[in-house]
Amino acid sequence: MLIKQLTVPKNIVSIISEDATLEEAINLLEETGYRCVPVLDRSEKIFRGNIYKMHIYRHKANGGDMSLPVTHLLKNATKYVHVNSSFFKIFFMIKDLPYITVLDEDNQFFGILTHSTLIDLLQQSWSIDSGSYVLTIASPGEKGDLANISRIINRHCSIMSCITLDNQRENMVRRTIMTLEPGVSPKTLEEIKKHLDRKGFKVVQAEDLHNG
Repeated sequence: MLIKQLTVPKNIVSIISEDATLEEAINLLEETGYRCVPVLDRSEKIFRGNIYKMHIYRHKANGGDMSLPVTHLLKNATKYVHVNSSFFKIFFMIKDLPYITVLDEDNQFFGILTHSTLIDLLQQSWSIDSGSYVLTIASPGEKGDLANISRIINRHCSIMSCITLDNQRENMVRRTIMTLEPGVSPKTLEEIKKHLDRKGFKVVQAEDLHNG
């Protein structure tokens, strides 16, 4: 499973027990430099939630008792995915989190999937390191637009990746981002742009991946 391969495994994740105090938690957070860590039960199998440095310091600044257990300031108790979850669920869940907790098939803590890992995955999926140009193409968002754009470009070169934006906005132009195969020349790029323009699709940006 791809998610399992991308997950930072439990044995190298900084975790803290639900029995630990807020003082112990802030010491761990300061030592590791993380803004939050997972809180597990005594068996270190069940995920209880996350404890954040910000919330502990706010509690302390307001004269709060630092000997209270971390569960007093527990957050994100329901923010987790499973090793067999879909990427759609992961992207939705991780939106405002530094990482998303990953549980195994038995609902036990497996590890964490970080925000940066997902960004790296997107970069790989867009073939940024190996493509030639990235085109941002504006279209009316009508049925068949994506197929027509792909057909036009494929007459000149291969498409290595594709993503569409603005598809949930009404009365807005849809933008499609496509990465072209290596070796596409400036001349071929101009031919693609002209061909798309004739068919009602505007290349609003063409980024050369190897020349800034």
